[in-house]
Amino acid sequence: MKIAFIVDPLAGLKAYKDSSIAMMRAAQARGHSVFTIQRETLSARDGEVSAQAVALEVHSDDHAWYSERGTQKLPLNSFDAVLMRQDPPFDAEYVAATWLLERAAANGARIFNNPAAIRNHSEKVSIAEFPQFTPTTLIAREAGELNAFIDELGDVILKPLDGMGGSGIFRVRRDEPNRNAIIEMLTALGTRTIMAQRYLPQIAEGDKRVLLIGGEVMPYCLARIPMAGETRGNLAAGGRGVAMPLTAREREIAEYLAPVLWSRGLLIVGLDMIGGHLTEINVTSPTCMVEIATQTGYDIAGKVIDVLSGTS
Repeated sequence: MKIAFIVDPLAGLKAYKDSSIAMMRAAQARGHSVFTIQRETLSARDGEVSAQAVALEVHSDDHAWYSERGTQKLPLNSFDAVLMRQDPPFDAEYVAATWLLERAAANGARIFNNPAAIRNHSEKVSIAEFPQFTPTTLIAREAGELNAFIDELGDVILKPLDGMGGSGIFRVRRDEPNRNAIIEMLTALGTRTIMAQRYLPQIAEGDKRVLLIGGEVMPYCLARIPMAGETRGNLAAGGRGVAMPLTAREREIAEYLAPVLWSRGLLIVGLDMIGGHLTEINVTSPTCMVEIATQTGYDIAGKVIDVLSGTS
């Protein structure tokens, strides 16, 4: 197969932990051809969507992990699969890319995750579809409503809807003297909608990333445990990643969601759970495959390629 990965600039990817690179290595090891695409090269002419595709040979050396083998402009439907793996922010250009990718899919390209599903599944707001699994959650931008939520619950997490890696996340207690300033900043003085969730003290045991691949629940999650004095477990915020089997509650939630999300064309999904509560559904570029493989030997990246090739 010819598999293309739409990713961030290659020079900035960290091969020792990057899930997209792990999938490229798994694809090449199975005899498939690997290409990368930069989102800004996507274009549509007379309905045909093309992009500049760089043919790669990938290596095991994390410091020199690839060699370029040539670049050419190719229609997306010339590939056997295209994986959209660019990180947020989910801005207007990201939305424009989903429009182009959706048109390519209509012309026969196999795009994962499904571009319409990426666009329609806000990684924060999508949990509102499954309130039976979530902590008490408010999505709003009006300061009075957010303040009332904080007063009611006493201890909450506030976060933007378009962030990643723990950026812009605040823990705000009822007696927080700066809470009005925090709300003003996050909502841009009431012009941006944010999420507020009941604070879950089980974060001390880890913000669990549970991966779903092709509608199947992976047997291990990565518990991202906050460093001392930190509320956020995100690895980008200094959290420590520990792979572990799923709890019964985590598996219950994941097994419920897996077929629903796969039916929408979401091949790779990262569920975030704290204390048996669903806090986010990540569909843009879910990660943690490398850490799980390193600690348990379970090859999730290879599982993705096997699903794509129909061997799993």
